Amino acid sequence: MAGLTSSTIGRKYAMALSAMFLLIFLILHLTTNLLSVINKDAFNTASDFMGYNPFVQFLMQPILGFAVIFHFVMGFVLEIKNNKARPVKYAANNASSNSTWMSRNMIISGAVVLAFLGLHLYDFWLHEITYKYVDGISPDAERFWEELHEKFADIWRVAIYVIAFVLLGLHLAHGFQSSFQSIGARHPKYTPVIKTIGNWYSVIIPLGFIFIAIFHYITQ
Repeated sequence: MAGLTSSTIGRKYAMALSAMFLLIFLILHLTTNLLSVINKDAFNTASDFMGYNPFVQFLMQPILGFAVIFHFVMGFVLEIKNNKARPVKYAANNASSNSTWMSRNMIISGAVVLAFLGLHLYDFWLHEITYKYVDGISPDAERFWEELHEKFADIWRVAIYVIAFVLLGLHLAHGFQSSFQSIGARHPKYTPVIKTIGNWYSVIIPLGFIFIAIFHYITQ
């Protein structure tokens, strides 16, 4: 790992791999949460499985946590090093004609997503830890849908989630294609396909989460 992150190319490669892992996670996370809209019992069953399955809790969850921390830390490190290495500021380089707003402001959208992640962990992960390990309450497989539903009773929380997922979409719009490019997946034949998939991904995933939040608000 030290060798992989000791050079700029290595850091970009490592960051791209963590990004791909998180892209897969977002699909799984959205799929599970969409069950809360489709079928309450199915959502409770899926949530209970993930909440108490040892493989998920003690292997996949730590790996996910590491991937998230690694991705954000590496993103900030790359941003700092790029700024130090850049002799001319973007403004003097007419950046708007050479790159998109999303690519120039990945650090901003990433920081907002990171701040939102703090709220999301407070809403759900901290609650789970308290429920299972602090309060020691007996498992209740029927509680998950109600807990999720109650979280979106306040319009301010829904608004925060919507804004955060819009920023996530902007982040993904550039990050999806960039991650593939960083590992060398760049070819005249395949790059347009990757870009198209990335554009759809960056719209569908955030809209899916926004739909879930709004659904639970309007069905209170």
